[in-house]
Amino acid sequence: MDAFLDFARGPLFRLTFALMILGLMRLLILTAVRIILTYIKAGDKQLPWKDIILKTLSWLFPVKKLFTKKPVYSIISFIFHIGLILTPIFLFAHIELWRGALGFGWPALPRTIADILTIVTIAGALLLFIGRIGDRRARILSRKQDYLWPLVLLIPFLTGFLCANAGLSPAVYKTFTLIHILSAELIFILIPFTKIAHCVLFPLSHLVSVLGWKFPADAGENVAITLKKKGVPV
Repeated sequence: MDAFLDFARGPLFRLTFALMILGLMRLLILTAVRIILTYIKAGDKQLPWKDIILKTLSWLFPVKKLFTKKPVYSIISFIFHIGLILTPIFLFAHIELWRGALGFGWPALPRTIADILTIVTIAGALLLFIGRIGDRRARILSRKQDYLWPLVLLIPFLTGFLCANAGLSPAVYKTFTLIHILSAELIFILIPFTKIAHCVLFPLSHLVSVLGWKFPADAGENVAITLKKKGVPV
């Protein structure tokens, strides 16, 4: 078991993290290339940069929108995402793992705050999963991964919390620790190939949307030719 843990904490952690970074970089580069090509072809190159930036920031920090539509769901989702991001990054044990694998670290959250964030994230994942099942409109729009992701994200948080607080026997502790690490590394691998990649790509989505409406100057004529309607009055 110790050999598996050392492998999971060391080489496998570095490999899966590198795959995640390279996969996200690939998506960013492909998206950037599409944006550049679309901008070059656009008929109107005047972009409302202020509006794009403000709308992107309003998505990143949706404080004003929390109490508009589905306020309970929105608040749970917002808090869940805060815990999902802050806890893995600023947990002391994770920082020490980074320090051992990569040679550097940063300040950690106090233990009590980290535990509270972990509990909130676990509760949020369960509530979002139940809410998606219970809402007919959400079920219509949901794909399989929309149901699976809250449960997959739940595993490292739940096992990590139990390892830190449950007073487990050495054998059970090592087993839960291995599950904790492997589940997190599975998430690393899945991120670039699933909807979770939106965490990196979404800030660019509004720019892509705006550019999509900047049709080339001859776009209307080309559409008419394709539809064999050139010269036909509308």
